[in-house]
Amino acid sequence: MFASSLRSRLPSQIRTFAKKAAPKKAAAPKAAAAASGSDLAHQPELKLFGIHARYATATYVAASKAGSLDKVETELLAIESTTKSNPTFSNFLNDPTVAPAEKEAQINSIFGDKMSDITVNLMSALAGNARLSETDKVVSAYSELMKAKRGEVAAVITSAAPLSAAVADQVTAALKSKVGDAKVVLSMEVDSSIMGGLQVQIGDEFVDLSVASRIDAVSRTINGPQLSEL
Repeated sequence: MFASSLRSRLPSQIRTFAKKAAPKKAAAPKAAAAASGSDLAHQPELKLFGIHARYATATYVAASKAGSLDKVETELLAIESTTKSNPTFSNFLNDPTVAPAEKEAQINSIFGDKMSDITVNLMSALAGNARLSETDKVVSAYSELMKAKRGEVAAVITSAAPLSAAVADQVTAALKSKVGDAKVVLSMEVDSSIMGGLQVQIGDEFVDLSVASRIDAVSRTINGPQLSEL
């Protein structure tokens, strides 16, 4: 009963949600308005915020000017992969007892002749400013800038069990119909803890249509103050 009801609501709810999540080009900041046309041509199409975003944006601009956007992305993703698969390297990045200058020297030794100057300069800057622990966030931000450049929006569909082809196609169509010209990069995940239904993450937007969330809502209602006051 719930499953059929959920399927009937999926298209409209996900389309509305996806429309809000579709990527939008950032308005040029006031400071950039005075910049040369050449500089503006290398600015990312997405405005991100935070320290990690500043590093990612500066790296994007440098890579764009050098015609190395894709190369730098590949290198950064390789570094991210290494941090996840190599505990020794990850511990080195996050070790607060190692002086920034020593980390910077080690970074130059590790990557100096293996990666582009732009990637090495980024990692050296993170090391010198004691921000190597932010590496994964910087890589993620750079990836977001690249997705915006390619007109992509990432979507993650989480279900309690693998979706049938029919339901997967229905959800995919609902997403694609509302993100305009953006290309939906879809990935499917299975999490039995949600018990049923779906969770959908697209861009920064999240919608929870899971059975677990409904049970939680019912539990909060039952245990709410309105009943205890009776």
